[in-house]
Amino acid sequence: MNTTHDNLEKTVMNKGWIKPILLLTSGSVIVALIVIYSGTINVAANYPDHAFTRWLLHTTMEQSVKAHASDITVPELNQPDKILNGFRHYREMCTGCHLAPGITSSEIRQGLMPQPPVLQKTVNNWSPAELFWIIKNGVRMTAMPAWGSTHNDEKIWEMVAFLKQLPAMTEEQYHTLDQKAGKDDGDDD
Repeated sequence: MNTTHDNLEKTVMNKGWIKPILLLTSGSVIVALIVIYSGTINVAANYPDHAFTRWLLHTTMEQSVKAHASDITVPELNQPDKILNGFRHYREMCTGCHLAPGITSSEIRQGLMPQPPVLQKTVNNWSPAELFWIIKNGVRMTAMPAWGSTHNDEKIWEMVAFLKQLPAMTEEQYHTLDQKAGKDDGDDD
């Protein structure tokens, strides 16, 4: 007695497309392994990625951040103390890669690939929750560290509070904030 399951199995097994699919998949895996183990892919930080690779990695990162940040509740950010403390963290940890008003280059930034975004120009592309998630968790293969391992949520929100002020900030305002913030006490935990 033939069951529906037996009939379905015979139909699938009698199809001529299974063997080519298995061969194609096996061949693709073998080619991928040859490419990986041959060393032909240049992973040097001073070698720019192909346009498709840049698009793939950046789009993947953007969509991942949006998905993971969607449930984050944003606290009140427009508080002067929070912004000042965030400035202190940004000044000490971020300007080398992301620059600041009046800072147009740095030694470390020149050697990074992909180039970190100049946050004064791009921070408004991200919501506060997304910025929080990026700062806390970092971004693989970009040199963006996960500051959540050394900074609690409050300190990360302070950084976000400062970042939301950064796009409209002039060089003079940044310098004034720098003087107001004084010297960092080194307490970044």
